[in-house]
Amino acid sequence: MGDATVTTLEEGREQAAPRSVTGASGQGMLHRLRAPRRPRLWFEILLIAVSYWTYSLIRNAVPEQRAQALSNADWIWKFEHHLGLAVEDTVNHAVNSVTWLVIGMNYYYATLHFVVTLGVLVWLYRSHPGRYAATRLVLFATTAVALVGYYFYPLAPPRLMTGENFIDTVVVHQTWGSMASGDLKNMSNQYAAMPSMHIGWSLWCGLTIFALASVPWVRVLGLLYPALTLVVIVATANHFWLDAVGGVLCLAYGFGAARVWYGTLPYALPRHVAGGDGVRESAQVKA
Repeated sequence: MGDATVTTLEEGREQAAPRSVTGASGQGMLHRLRAPRRPRLWFEILLIAVSYWTYSLIRNAVPEQRAQALSNADWIWKFEHHLGLAVEDTVNHAVNSVTWLVIGMNYYYATLHFVVTLGVLVWLYRSHPGRYAATRLVLFATTAVALVGYYFYPLAPPRLMTGENFIDTVVVHQTWGSMASGDLKNMSNQYAAMPSMHIGWSLWCGLTIFALASVPWVRVLGLLYPALTLVVIVATANHFWLDAVGGVLCLAYGFGAARVWYGTLPYALPRHVAGGDGVRESAQVKA
């Protein structure tokens, strides 16, 4: 009976061994995928280009439910009045009365959304390669979840509301380059205002700069950037301030996704990596 018991235990170990090896192999592969690694330029350019193309394709493929979008805008506008925080029309008219200021804000809205975001990605790639992939994941996850909002909650921007006194500053001042109004408006879904990715992306940029920059005044600029963006999106009547809240919630989801995958916030990862194999550098260097 003792020999039989020993034999049974040995057979059990032999049967369990392959599963243990497979489990260890799976854990090792997962660890390698999660480990910071040196980004490859060609791959990152291709990934960003394909990702933005996919995002634009899906966003613009969302049905432009004009009636529902206008109804949702009316509800948000009434809700902000109920809160006593319906300030969009006041800001819109005040800024529109200063021509040079509103034109500058139109160009700000049309360009910096892309320029600053790409600039921060390039800076991360060059100066913080160990943190690049995790921080990029935050941006991608934020943008991906925003598509859910565009699909399930079509929303007209204030400038397209009927029966209200909002000013479409791009149309009035004939500003070049905006995808929101004018000749280029048919290239972009006009009823995908919730959440605001101008806020989601600018806050991602601002927090990244504040967390990683070493120069104090640059860190301050990082915080001012999303704050100024909020003023711009409201002043140009492209968003309600509640759209900005939606953008913040999307960014929180993005940080949560990165935290789950990497086990920590992106900014806590090592600044550099030892090589392309994903081996972490021991020193937790910060800018």
